[in-house]
Amino acid sequence: MNERQQMKKQRLISVAAVIALAAGSAVAVAPASNAAVKTYTIGYQGPLSGGEASTGTDEQNAVKYAIKLFEAKNKNIKIKLVSIDDQGDPAVAGTVAPGIAANKNVLGIVGPAYSGATIASLPFYKSVGMALISPSATRVSLTDPTSDDFGGPIFHRVVGKDDLQGPALAKYATAGVSGAKVFVFDDQSAYAVPLRGFVEAGLKKVAGATLVGGDSVPNTTTDFAPTIAKIKSLGANVVIYTGYYSQAAVFIKQLRDSGSKAIFAGGDGVFNQEFPKLAGAAAEGSRVTGVGGLAGVDQKMEADFVKKMGVSSGVYSVESFDAANILLSGIKAGKTTRAKMLAWVKAYNGKSISGNTIKFDKNGDISYGLFAGFTTKNGVLVNTGIIK
Repeated sequence: MNERQQMKKQRLISVAAVIALAAGSAVAVAPASNAAVKTYTIGYQGPLSGGEASTGTDEQNAVKYAIKLFEAKNKNIKIKLVSIDDQGDPAVAGTVAPGIAANKNVLGIVGPAYSGATIASLPFYKSVGMALISPSATRVSLTDPTSDDFGGPIFHRVVGKDDLQGPALAKYATAGVSGAKVFVFDDQSAYAVPLRGFVEAGLKKVAGATLVGGDSVPNTTTDFAPTIAKIKSLGANVVIYTGYYSQAAVFIKQLRDSGSKAIFAGGDGVFNQEFPKLAGAAAEGSRVTGVGGLAGVDQKMEADFVKKMGVSSGVYSVESFDAANILLSGIKAGKTTRAKMLAWVKAYNGKSISGNTIKFDKNGDISYGLFAGFTTKNGVLVNTGIIK
């Protein structure tokens, strides 16, 4: 080989080495970059279709917003959200919960949203130690260790119980009414029946108020004429319904069409902006207990929510956001098995965006649980302040 051929060979070797080095660098860097980003899964369970879908959509949007903020601050973590649509129906919940329990990737769930759906889901989630943090299931028995409904050790909630809401609703419904004659009825659901009991107990402590009667009707009722006949015959001037907003809208239209001017009030099952939309003018002046959206806590956050989500925050947004953040903070802390996540939730001690301290007692309740009053004005539920 002459000198010229040798130099050419050396150049080819050098070029090949550079190419090989570059290729080697690309192969080495790419996997390292991918390996740095890890994906974890949480779920949201609530009514995402059917008559109560507005509540579930509002709650899930708040969870999605919390995930967006979390991912923006933690570039090496991606969160997958599994949507679990139980339609707010215990029968449906019992069919969807087993599959989620079997999906070992799901570390914890924000939800279930409704009490009846929670009760139906609990056996499946208990069997795998899945942490649940409900933003809106208020049935007292869920955190009562003497009840068959007890959700321990997996169930937690960031909302007050109905033993607080019932008296608040009784007080708010009758405020300013002289000689209030109250009629209370429920929709036979796992949420509505016990809440009615707490409302009726609360009425005993309202000066001048008298419980004149009540009723219990299926949540599929479309003709409320028999109930309305009872209301009118008893001379009730305050009517309290402990069911959900879709049925409340049907009822209030028929009540007003009957000529009754009795004050209509409902619990947090009625607390949804869809209620005045569905009921129209008939809903004006209605009184409802509930908890506000992000706008009632932080206007800047609400503006950011609208910018990122394309809609305003809704019912239980604060609670859903808080619940999601508990699970997300657990993931950031490395609690990436169900057992570790459950232990994290049980020992959690942090701040709600409302400023309250979130810390669960041994049965899964938080130490606070205030309810605000809302009234329908010009087709919108307006916050009138905390009921004291």
